[in-house]
Amino acid sequence: MRPDSDDQRVLISDRSVTVEVPATSANLGPGFDCFGLALDWRERVNLAVIEHGYQIEVSGEGAAELPRDESHLIIRAALVGLADLGARAPGLWLGCRNTIPHGRGLGSSSAAIVAGLVAAAGLADLKVTPNWLLGHATAIEGHPDNVAAAIYGGFVLAYQGRSGVTAAQGRVDTSIGAALFISETSLATGAARGLLPDTVPHVDAAANSGRAALLVHAMASEPELLYEATHDWLHQGYRESAMPRSYELMKSLRGQGFAAMISGAGPSVLVLGRLADLAVLQDQHLPGFSLRLSGIGSAASITEPTIAEDGRDPTVLETSDAGASLREPTRSGQLR
Repeated sequence: MRPDSDDQRVLISDRSVTVEVPATSANLGPGFDCFGLALDWRERVNLAVIEHGYQIEVSGEGAAELPRDESHLIIRAALVGLADLGARAPGLWLGCRNTIPHGRGLGSSSAAIVAGLVAAAGLADLKVTPNWLLGHATAIEGHPDNVAAAIYGGFVLAYQGRSGVTAAQGRVDTSIGAALFISETSLATGAARGLLPDTVPHVDAAANSGRAALLVHAMASEPELLYEATHDWLHQGYRESAMPRSYELMKSLRGQGFAAMISGAGPSVLVLGRLADLAVLQDQHLPGFSLRLSGIGSAASITEPTIAEDGRDPTVLETSDAGASLREPTRSGQLR
């Protein structure tokens, strides 16, 4: 139960936290709304308590379209987390450079949600469980696969248990990596979901279940089975009309023997395999797509101290490794 607003602890200004969160892929072929995979591609988010209001400094992917108030997804998630933890910030400053493209099936919204929740726990100086993060993140996102991968890292299987949504971590053979054919065009997740039927033939559901089980085994110990394990009958074919070029690319790669699939709701294409085998894909130059090779990523984490002794937070100054120059908020929330 959330504390009443009068009982909430008010956080002091100059408290700050830095969070790193991975890009993710979901479904992985047959694991619709269940399987998720963290990628070795991380964003850094800085959140600080200020005296009043919301100050948001965002650059990079999608920056021009993002709100600059409390409706920003990171701020929204942070406010949900703080309220549930019995804490309240008089104001918040957010600084980040987005590197995960939006609407490409690479977990940009999940990264924002998980970053906001992890930052809330850091600002409140409270330890939270992965299940706490997963419950709130799923409630905001609407499905658990991407957020579970961002929270736990690696390969995850999310499901609805007796006590709510939860996740199990699958093993991943150390040789496995991913190739991402990132689409230049975007597709809203809601639009992609709207193409799915309410029911599917029993024979398709049975075939899909078998491949999902095989994929868990292939990821853990037999990467050579990834091609057979990533066949899908539940969602990819139904969405072809929304992303014909992506579907054509997926079929072309599968025709070459690669375990290719639509990444999440698309339109990017994910290929799983031994990283050594995926390297040959760097020679393929496809109009409308850019290629990125990735290892398997780790969980979201807090990377910096939460309070600076002199009232200045070094985490919101230049962060060259994230490719951004972020200015430090003053106590009033003005950027200097």
